[in-house]
Amino acid sequence: MVIGKKVDMKILLVGSGGREHALAWAIAKSPRCSKLYCAPGNAGIEDQAELVDIGAEDIKRLVAFAKSNAIDFVVVGPEAPLVDGLVDALQKEDIPAFGPKANAAILEGSKGFMKDLCAKYNIPTAKYGRFHNLDKATAFVHELGAPIVIKADGLAAGKGVIIAQTIDEAIEAIEDMLSGHAFGLAGSELVIEEFMDGEELSYFAIADGKTFIPFASAQDHKRVFDGDKGPNTGGMGAYSPAHFMTPELEEKIIETIIKPTVAGMEAEGCPFAGVLYAGLMVVDGTPKLIEYNARFGDPETQPILMRLQSDIVDVLYASATQTLDTLASLKWSDDATLCVVMAANGYPGAYEKGTPISGLNALNDMDDVRLFHAGTLKDNSGAVVNVGGRVLNIVGKAPTIEMAQKRAYEGVSKIDWPDGFCRSDIGWRAVKALKEKAV
Repeated sequence: MVIGKKVDMKILLVGSGGREHALAWAIAKSPRCSKLYCAPGNAGIEDQAELVDIGAEDIKRLVAFAKSNAIDFVVVGPEAPLVDGLVDALQKEDIPAFGPKANAAILEGSKGFMKDLCAKYNIPTAKYGRFHNLDKATAFVHELGAPIVIKADGLAAGKGVIIAQTIDEAIEAIEDMLSGHAFGLAGSELVIEEFMDGEELSYFAIADGKTFIPFASAQDHKRVFDGDKGPNTGGMGAYSPAHFMTPELEEKIIETIIKPTVAGMEAEGCPFAGVLYAGLMVVDGTPKLIEYNARFGDPETQPILMRLQSDIVDVLYASATQTLDTLASLKWSDDATLCVVMAANGYPGAYEKGTPISGLNALNDMDDVRLFHAGTLKDNSGAVVNVGGRVLNIVGKAPTIEMAQKRAYEGVSKIDWPDGFCRSDIGWRAVKALKEKAV
């Protein structure tokens, strides 16, 4: 409980994806929220918030809306408006906002900046190099060998990473990125790093510029097809907590990665307030940083917020007002949660928009199953259609990960969308580990 905390707040949530729908659902439950707006929102968010027809990157209009509607607090969901300075613009108008300012959001906006921070403050990460020259990048690839990881330095909607299995694949990826064909300006500079062989983990902490609190762990599924096959996506599903998270591993993450990052960013004159989303590789029990994101993960937020029992507005507002040290310990459900992403056929490549989706109301009557919308809108007839690649998130909650997986896929089975697909094995590593432990 925060002493003297602001209540009856009018809150503006910025964004339109599944992450934002989960945030809207959590924020709307808070007794501190008297009115919730979302710009621009989606077909599901309108059940919790009044939608505002302003794009998430239209900083000028978002600030004007916040001023004219006496908004008390703004929660920024996606990374692009953070990198572009939305929080800076709101703070200039004395409007509290959750998320890092532009000079701190560069932690996600530039992978090269993040890697250099790791080098300076001894944060464990993969060996790397920064390049904008083809010959030098190629020489570095030959030095490290394959498999090797090629990354666009800038924002690429979660898809700017190529894991090249051969030297030839790596050189092709480098040429494609530097030419601008793959990721535009985001690929004008590259980060090339050694391939780390281990198990991936997402870890979240909430910072306020000076201090931080641990939040939660999850495991994402980036590849588009079952068995972790096919190209990288923005995420095809996630579950929480990660099956191999232990108090000992969390302590290592906090002491070797999160704590020096918060201290390092403050020392660099760009204190970080918001979500520190650490993408980690655990190699022989040692966590190493793959990359940072400066906002909640998508789809990790959906299962994580299904487990959170504390008031999310308390947490977000404390971050924005540098009062995290006044918060009591967060409360979490002991249950596991698992999110399945339904995507449009063809994703992450070309896909058709405007395809109708039905059967969604059937999920309302399911216990411990929740539907979060991502790339949806309602057409002129009121029917739900897709307008994005990742379109629906179905989250199951249960005492074990295996049961949560079963509940989520029961929810998926209710949905009638011939133009969509999903992976059938979300959570497979956790389910496999649970079965092996039982033997």
